[in-house]
Amino acid sequence: MKLTMLGGGGFRVPLVYQALLSDRGEGRITSVTLYDTDRTRLDAITAVLKQQADRTDDSSSAPVVTATTDLDEALRGTDFVFSAIRVGGLEGRTVDERVALDLGVLGQETVGAGGIAYGLRTLPVATAVARRVAAVAPEAWVINFTNPAGMVTEAMLPYLGDRVIGICDSPSGLGRRAALALGLDASQTFYDYAGLNHLGWLRGLQSGGVDHLPKLLADSESLGDFEEGRLFGASWLRSLGAIPNEYLHYYYFARETLAAVQSVEKTRGKFLLDQQSDFYAETTRRPGDALELWQKTRAERESTYMVESREVADAGERDERDMSAGGYEQVALSLMRAIAHNERASLILNVRNRGTLRHLDDDAVVEVPCTVDANGARPLTVSQLTDHQAGLVSAVKAVERSTIEAAATGSRSTALRAFAWHPLIDSVNTATKLLDGYAERLPDLAAYRSRIG
Repeated sequence: MKLTMLGGGGFRVPLVYQALLSDRGEGRITSVTLYDTDRTRLDAITAVLKQQADRTDDSSSAPVVTATTDLDEALRGTDFVFSAIRVGGLEGRTVDERVALDLGVLGQETVGAGGIAYGLRTLPVATAVARRVAAVAPEAWVINFTNPAGMVTEAMLPYLGDRVIGICDSPSGLGRRAALALGLDASQTFYDYAGLNHLGWLRGLQSGGVDHLPKLLADSESLGDFEEGRLFGASWLRSLGAIPNEYLHYYYFARETLAAVQSVEKTRGKFLLDQQSDFYAETTRRPGDALELWQKTRAERESTYMVESREVADAGERDERDMSAGGYEQVALSLMRAIAHNERASLILNVRNRGTLRHLDDDAVVEVPCTVDANGARPLTVSQLTDHQAGLVSAVKAVERSTIEAAATGSRSTALRAFAWHPLIDSVNTATKLLDGYAERLPDLAAYRSRIG
């Protein structure tokens, strides 16, 4: 079976390949094609993958890796497409952050103003990719990890239908950490989780016919034993009666997080840009050390993840258990195996709502537990959102859809509406300045300065 990885020169590709190396079952992925527009990046990541394969017990059985800058060539004959593209690169992300911060609002990659700007330049490329997949590999399944993941998945649906499924490691990681804090078997626990990508809540931990979440919320020691418990604090979690996805820290502690981000010399995007530029340059000079260079860079990247939010919460450094295996690469592998071999699996995914959450229409992409088999992913029954949760989800879904419409039509007024409607942007005037600021500094968005309607 063939897997095509769009954004194949990206830094996180080796995580997926490592998961494939551990899969020795029948019908496994035997061929991996990396696609990227940057040959230097492709060469660096190809070197990392080769060294990963060479260190296995049987390198001859490792998936064969090829690399190309031709999209159609990458797609031909593929069974699965893993999409993790970054339109505008990390240079674009630094602009997303800086324009927002200079106007006094958060500019995180997928949340608020930064997420909208990222979506506006990413969606035209993502939908173009979807059209090529439909034309060149219509039987392929697309696993979307391109951010903003829920928004991008919804934009691809008209071209790919239910053959596009969005993934994220945050919900499953939250559920696993919460289960382990109580000593539960995470593999045998059902996570009652619902919302949108980077905007969801864990509302139940069901194991042995019992919901263990109330016990966890009552136990301050157990809550302090994992990332989200420390991040949000026991008192607030008890008030909510749920455990939020870590990205909700940007909503619940917006003022404090903004101050923390504004106080640092480098934004997260600038840090990653400098770090990964050094990695690719050093790998070009020392290709024989590609794997070690990648491992060192990844360790630094993971340890500094959401560092400002942890400082606000006085949560300390990330625990090794919070960074352990089970990330998006394992979600992707489990999803592919379930579809390819009709091996029923339960995973939290980004799929069409289909009546699961009554506050949203059937075609809205939501992030909920799903059953997966050869027919794809189908959402499972979960408890309904509270008024608070539904209100926030509905508001952000309206922002997502305005962003999708603006990207498709080039309408300035629709793009402005997306910025103005976001809960983290407090003024239409600020929204106007954001749109103009991004249009001035990002070539992809320049047209929004002059278009009307």
